[in-house]
Amino acid sequence: MENLFRLVDNDQDFFSRRCIWVNGPVIVGAGPSGLATAACLREQGVPFMVLERADCIASLWQRRTYDRLKLHLPKQFCQLPNLPFPQDFPEYPSKKQFIDYLESYARKFNINPKFNECVQSCRYDETSGLWRVKTVATCGSNRTEFEYICRWLVVATGENAECVMPEIEGLGEFKGEIIHAADYKSGENFKGKNVLVVGCGNSGMELSLDLCNYNASPSIVCRSSVHVLPREIFGKSTFELACLMMQWLPLWLVDKLLLIFAWLVLGNIEKYGLKRPSQGPLQLKNTKGKTPVLDIGTLEKIRSGDIKVVPGIKRLSNDSAELVNGENLDVDAVVLATGYRSNVPSWLQEGEFFSKNGFPKSPFPNGWKGNSGLYAVGFTRRGLSGASSDAMKIAQDIGQVWKQETKQKKQRTTACHRRCISQF
Repeated sequence: MENLFRLVDNDQDFFSRRCIWVNGPVIVGAGPSGLATAACLREQGVPFMVLERADCIASLWQRRTYDRLKLHLPKQFCQLPNLPFPQDFPEYPSKKQFIDYLESYARKFNINPKFNECVQSCRYDETSGLWRVKTVATCGSNRTEFEYICRWLVVATGENAECVMPEIEGLGEFKGEIIHAADYKSGENFKGKNVLVVGCGNSGMELSLDLCNYNASPSIVCRSSVHVLPREIFGKSTFELACLMMQWLPLWLVDKLLLIFAWLVLGNIEKYGLKRPSQGPLQLKNTKGKTPVLDIGTLEKIRSGDIKVVPGIKRLSNDSAELVNGENLDVDAVVLATGYRSNVPSWLQEGEFFSKNGFPKSPFPNGWKGNSGLYAVGFTRRGLSGASSDAMKIAQDIGQVWKQETKQKKQRTTACHRRCISQF
């Protein structure tokens, strides 16, 4: 290591180069996945640095979610390692309660991310065997560049780093308001308006319900097939029931049973324009990452006609939408509930572990570890429980190496973060 870096005492020289050695892993992202990994590393006694482009932890939850949001799964399936939810929290915690939980989690494990620091590029240096992470830190109008050097890199930016913006003919001609679901807070500003919601996943369904509750007239675009399941079956969480059945039954049979239960509880949803896929809900989730919709009241509004299900959009005009079936709708506003995607390819210069879509090439449960000290957490398409599982594996893997080397070098003392100038 000494031949790779030269420690400096000249602060002026250091601040002109701003190169920092991190004596442990760099974690990119301070969402639930990054926090879980940091906490598990803390338990292993491994130092780390967390880089976060926003000004807070869990920025997706704090900045890009609607007000009425609650966890769609029971809290026991959403807690992070080594800290359960408070007992007085409801089974489905609210957005505020979940954020409070994450902030208490960060405090408990002394996780202090470097906020407002966006990773611009990251690559593995073959000569040194180290990762080089270049960032830009912003403070008001000031921008400062840094380069972090580390042995281990944990990518925790997750599946939802960037909004997906669909290509719709005439989108630029539309005179009404167009927002992505990331910017939607409540239906209060849409009272009395005809709102076209593009996307029929969990967000699109819940936003349509919220709009309806604020006396708007929502129409939800359902271009493709979708699985809609009740959130609970016979008083038990559908997710929990599926997990129990999968311990004893093959996946295809669990899918069959879930669809039977869904039909008994919800009835035939296809007559409302919600066609079911040919693959079962769990098989579809495993193969394509498409999450089934858990109904929290939207179907009742669809049955009553308060929410209209429409096919795909052919084009938009000034104040209307022409649908693929020839129908024309008067539209005052458009909400794009078209989801999110990974942004890893935009900054990580690596092609072996991550694919072009920003997800690990190896499917679950093998997508958490790459080569040369590269790790991924929160890309399993299995929610917070999948992220927690990956976080524990990553921390244990790094911790084993760390403890072995620490044992061999007891006499050596090293600062957590050393100022240095790269000699590559």
